[in-house]
Amino acid sequence: MTSQAPASSSSRIRRARARALLICRWARTSLRCSRLRDQAASNCRIRPWHHRCVTNSGLEHLARTAYEAHRGAHPADLPPWEETTEQEQQAWRAAVSAVAAQTGTTLIEKASPTRSLVIQTGDKRYTFQADFTAGRQGNLAISDEFASGHHCRFRVAHGLWLVEDLDSTNGTWLNGRRFNAAQRLKKGDKIKIGHTVITIVSA
Repeated sequence: MTSQAPASSSSRIRRARARALLICRWARTSLRCSRLRDQAASNCRIRPWHHRCVTNSGLEHLARTAYEAHRGAHPADLPPWEETTEQEQQAWRAAVSAVAAQTGTTLIEKASPTRSLVIQTGDKRYTFQADFTAGRQGNLAISDEFASGHHCRFRVAHGLWLVEDLDSTNGTWLNGRRFNAAQRLKKGDKIKIGHTVITIVSA
């Protein structure tokens, strides 16, 4: 029997692209007078002034703006951007990227250096430069009987640090709330794994 998962994923991307096409007609107008244009101009000084460039951070901003505008029309049905899955966010980025290509906007694949993630658990402080797992058998070893072997993963996406649960038995909690989709991290956040609390010193 043929699996329907690929068709379903393709259908979601097509629907997101169609919705984003309408929303981004408004978004690209506001782009002309937004700080994104100023930032793009400084990053593209070698290009004529009338060419528009959008960096990865600009693409992320436009995708979020398009999604939140769409969500505003369906507030009871759609979660905030931060609670959507990485697959859904990627679908919106692809949609915005396609719209940008149709309007002559240049997308610059500019990789920003990853910032270190500094965390503290108990009286110990750790610094990480790349993805890692936390748990009883993780890269960040946690001696907690309520933690799973590989409880959660800290990873980098688009220059931002995220945390995601790895189907742990007791779940992963961010600032007192259990979550399913990957969550962006910021200074002061508290991640609870079993009875262990990890504090984000800087991200």
